[in-house]
Amino acid sequence: MFKIGCHLSNAKGYRNMAEEAHKIGANTFQFFTRNPRGGNAKPINEQDIAEFKKLSGEYGIDVILAHAPYTLNCCSAKPEIREFAIRTMKDDLNRMEYTPNNLYNFHPGSHVGQGIEVGIELIIQALNEVLDSKQTTTVLLETMAGKGSEVGSKFEEIRQIIDGVKCQEKLGVCLDTCHVSDAGYEISNNLDGVLQEFDHIIGLERLKAIHINDSMNPIGSHKDRHQKIGEGTLGLETFEQIIKHPNLKNLPFYLETPNELEGYAKEIELLRTIRKGK
Repeated sequence: MFKIGCHLSNAKGYRNMAEEAHKIGANTFQFFTRNPRGGNAKPINEQDIAEFKKLSGEYGIDVILAHAPYTLNCCSAKPEIREFAIRTMKDDLNRMEYTPNNLYNFHPGSHVGQGIEVGIELIIQALNEVLDSKQTTTVLLETMAGKGSEVGSKFEEIRQIIDGVKCQEKLGVCLDTCHVSDAGYEISNNLDGVLQEFDHIIGLERLKAIHINDSMNPIGSHKDRHQKIGEGTLGLETFEQIIKHPNLKNLPFYLETPNELEGYAKEIELLRTIRKGK
């Protein structure tokens, strides 16, 4: 089954997200656990969760992806920011157990001048404090574009993080097509080569989700500016390769393009048509 969805607002709860996803032709979706700039999350509404689970069965939604706030930085130079990140992730993962066996994605962070090795070590420390062998949620490290002092733009950096974590069985990777191109990986003309490199360094078994976004900038620009599918530098042919690739086609795909719901519906229809070969 082709699992395709987009980013939805959680302002009105889980049931509403399931209904919106179904309305635009999606069978999965991504959402922020709380305000993307941080702050407290809304209390869990167990009736809403129950209704969501019922609708998910009806609509064929079998995996969802929660996204941590953008402000979360596990490798900040400031202890209070690192503490906020750990506290937020713990709370988010507790809340995820109301919808078990799903995915939780976060940006590894920015080392802000401390150096990449210090940044990686701080991320490892945070994950070792947050991850629990009993949790059902898989936590995903997102591949980054490499702007500023971001950690995670190189596959080797993600591998180092995984190697330092105790509960490695709870870790996976979310590959962002815009980010990985901006980071310098040639997915347009050498997708097989990039995936072979990913497999050699990280292991394709760790790849659990795809953020499917075009890019406003050329390869290696380290800019992180998403564009609508087929309207950026990656082009429509690249996405046809991605969604049909034998190592990727069974993963869930999440659109984070600059769109409203109507635009997402058109992109989902476009990608479904391409997937069918029409």
